[in-house]
Amino acid sequence: MPLRKRLSPAESRDAALTAAQQLLVESGPQAVTLKAVGARIGRTHANLLHHFGSAEGLQQALIARMATCITSTIRDAVLNNRAAAAQEGEPDPRGIVDLVFDAFDTGGAGALASWMILSGNRDALDPILSAVHDLVDELADEVQPAERPIQEETLHLVLMALGDALLGAAMARALDLPRSKARELATAMLVGGRAPA
Repeated sequence: MPLRKRLSPAESRDAALTAAQQLLVESGPQAVTLKAVGARIGRTHANLLHHFGSAEGLQQALIARMATCITSTIRDAVLNNRAAAAQEGEPDPRGIVDLVFDAFDTGGAGALASWMILSGNRDALDPILSAVHDLVDELADEVQPAERPIQEETLHLVLMALGDALLGAAMARALDLPRSKARELATAMLVGGRAPA
C-alpha cells in the first residue's frame, strides 16, 4: 500500500530502498525501476530522481545497503559462532553457510549481482566486494582457520553461494541430488572434512 504521510528525505530514501529490495526478491532485478519503486511507496518519479539521480543510482544505493546488511549479518554470525564454540567447544559452520547462501538466494544478492555483471555494470558490485574485503580483514586475525586462510574460505563460500542462488535448484534436480547438497558441501569445506555422504 502506498505511503501517504510526509517523510523526511532520509525516511523517503529508506522507504525507496526497502521497496526496491522487496521488488528484487519478488520479481527479479529487472523489476527494480524508479517507476515501480515510486508506485510501491506512493512517490513520484521526480522524487526518486531527486534522491538517487537515476535508476542506476537507485541500484547502486540498493547494492550498498545490501552489502552492509549481508556483511554485518555474517560478521555477527561468525563472532557469535566463535563465542558459542568457546563455551560449548563446537563451532556451527552450517549456520554461517546458511546465512551466506540465504543472502545470495532469498535475500536477492545473487540475482542483483548477476544482473549487474550481465548488463556490463561491474562497478556496481564494488560496494559488495569492498564490504566483504573489509569483513574478511576484520575477522582474519580472530577467526583464522587452521587448514586454509580466511580469504580462501570466503572466496570459496561466496562463489558457491552465488552459483547456488543462480543455478543450484536446477542442478540439484538434474543430478537427482537433494536441494541442500551445495550447502552440505560448503559446510564440509569449512570444517575441512570430506563431503557428507
